[in-house]
Amino acid sequence: MDEIWERAVETALDGQTDVASVRILTLDGAVKCVHGRLPPPSLFDKFQNLQHLSLANIGLSSLDQFPRLHNLQRLILSDNRIAGGLELLVEAGLDSLRDLDLSNNRIQGINDLKPLAELKLVSLDLYECPVTRVKDYRSKVFGLIKSLKYLDKMDADENERPESEEDEEEDEEDDPGSGEIDGDGDGDGDGDGDGEDRQYRMNNGHSVGGDGIVDVDEDEESDADEEETGDFEKGKRIESGGFASSIEWIWGGGG
Repeated sequence: MDEIWERAVETALDGQTDVASVRILTLDGAVKCVHGRLPPPSLFDKFQNLQHLSLANIGLSSLDQFPRLHNLQRLILSDNRIAGGLELLVEAGLDSLRDLDLSNNRIQGINDLKPLAELKLVSLDLYECPVTRVKDYRSKVFGLIKSLKYLDKMDADENERPESEEDEEEDEEDDPGSGEIDGDGDGDGDGDGDGEDRQYRMNNGHSVGGDGIVDVDEDEESDADEEETGDFEKGKRIESGGFASSIEWIWGGGG
C-alpha cells in the first residue's frame, strides 16, 4: 500500500524532484486509505517547506500519525469520514496552520472541535458536517476558537468572506516566487537571480522582455522628452485661458 502512496505522490509532483522547494501537494482521491489511516509520516516528512496539503476524498477516518509539517498553512481534508481525533493535528505541531477545511466529514458535536482552539486558525470549513445542525452552532464555534475570522466562508456577522482575500490566497499559492521551484532565491520565479535588478531597471526607463532587459532607444527617449516638454508648455499656455479649456485640451487631446 505504501508503494501506491509513493506513486501517487510522484504523479502529483509531475517530475518535480527538488522536494525542499515543494509548497503545494494535492492528492485528492489519489489513493483510498486502508482502514481509514494515512501512510507512515515518513512519506510526507521530506516536504518540510510544504504550505498547502490537500487530502480530499481519500477515505480518511483517522488522523493518527499525521505528519509534522511545521510550515503548513492550509490543510484540506474535505469529503472524508473524520469524526474526531482533531487533537492529533495539535500534536503534529501545525503551528503555522491558518486554513482548515473539514467540510463533508462526520464531526457531530462542538466538543469534537475543542482541540482546534489550540491552533491559530483564521478560516474553518465544516459545511455539510452534522455539527452544523447544532443549535447556535456558529456562535459556539466562534466562541470556542478565538482566532477564527471565517467559518464556512462567513464571518461572525454572517458576512461573506471577500473574494479579494480568497483570490489573494490563491495568487500566493500560484505565484512561483512563493511556491514553485525558484532556484535563484530572489523570489521572482524566473531562476536567473535578477528579481531586484529587474524591478530597478523597470523603474529607470527600461522595458523588460521575457528573455531579459530591452533598453529603450536613446533617440526615442530624447524625442519623448522634447514632446513632453512641449506639451507641458502648451498646457501652461492653454491653462491661462481658463480651467475648462485646460481640461478640454488634456482629455480631448486637443491642439
